[in-house]
Amino acid sequence: MALALRLAAKGRGHTSPNPMVGAVVVHRGTIVGQGSHRKVGGPHAEVIALSQAGSRAKGGTLYVTLEPCSHLKKRTPPCVPLVIASGVRRVVVGMVDPNPQVQGRGVAQLKRAGIAVDVGCREREARQLNEAYIHWVQTGRPFTILKAGMTLDGQIATAGGESQWITDEAARMRAHGLRADVDAVLVGIGTVLRDNPQLTARPGGDLSPRQPLRIAVDSRLRIPLKAAVLEAQQEAHTLLVTTSAAQPRKMATLKSRGVDVLVLPKAGRHVDLRVLWARLGQLGITSLLVEGGSELNAAVVRAGLAQRLMCFVAPLLLGGQDAKGLLGGWSPRRLREAVPLKNVRIEPVGRDMLVQADFSPD
Repeated sequence: MALALRLAAKGRGHTSPNPMVGAVVVHRGTIVGQGSHRKVGGPHAEVIALSQAGSRAKGGTLYVTLEPCSHLKKRTPPCVPLVIASGVRRVVVGMVDPNPQVQGRGVAQLKRAGIAVDVGCREREARQLNEAYIHWVQTGRPFTILKAGMTLDGQIATAGGESQWITDEAARMRAHGLRADVDAVLVGIGTVLRDNPQLTARPGGDLSPRQPLRIAVDSRLRIPLKAAVLEAQQEAHTLLVTTSAAQPRKMATLKSRGVDVLVLPKAGRHVDLRVLWARLGQLGITSLLVEGGSELNAAVVRAGLAQRLMCFVAPLLLGGQDAKGLLGGWSPRRLREAVPLKNVRIEPVGRDMLVQADFSPD
């Protein structure tokens, strides 16, 4: 199963909205087939592993990180009939697929065919591998990572708004790798106007073959037509999220340039983020990276939409009360109103430190 998990991880950033899956076929203590799901619409891990194994699969054991699929409403044929036809005697499953169309049905069909099935082998690792997929299936919203570069005293920008570059090159390259792994990257219009980011994934300095959807939340459609995030639509597509306050003429101009514009309801003066997250889930966005300013960060956290915090902390101090902190808005008066975090992890990244933590669900 350890090998199957490593194989599954090779599909990171390429299988969404499908899960990452790895499979290994063992016959009499020898690995005779292995495979992973590498891209949407491509063959599933079980298909590749069993094809490699051929007749040697008969009487053997199939190790698979996720329950084999049994439903027909997808691009590729179900895997359960193939597993049964292969003649394997035993199937070891990392975790049951939370997708309601599967969720135990695959395991049940295998058992009815007389195959021994064990579920839960290295389940914690299997669930961690597909945490974005699991969250999306269970909630209908993307698994959301709030990412920021900040000083040791928690500031993400100076009083004048300068933030490039608080962190060092190694941290920025790590962040580009993160962009390459997620389905979409989201910022607010303040970040677009201040920093003019491209929001592309360039983990090695060059454009990654797969680019995330670039999303800018802009309730009045103030984005300049020369903004970097509007360029290179062939390589990296852009979605602008606005409200009825946007000018129809500018909306038409942007659409004519190949930019998608999504009009959503307001929450106060801004886009209703809960509605936006639900719509992104409907679009098949399973993972989302938020790289906003302090106000957007605060809105996302207070709406309960973030699952993970990733802060690249530089050995710098800004001080003062007018610098921009990680979360904007008003601070609570009582400590009991603080946002709780769990599972804190710290690792060095070049001269900086990466601090990760998970938000506690409501």
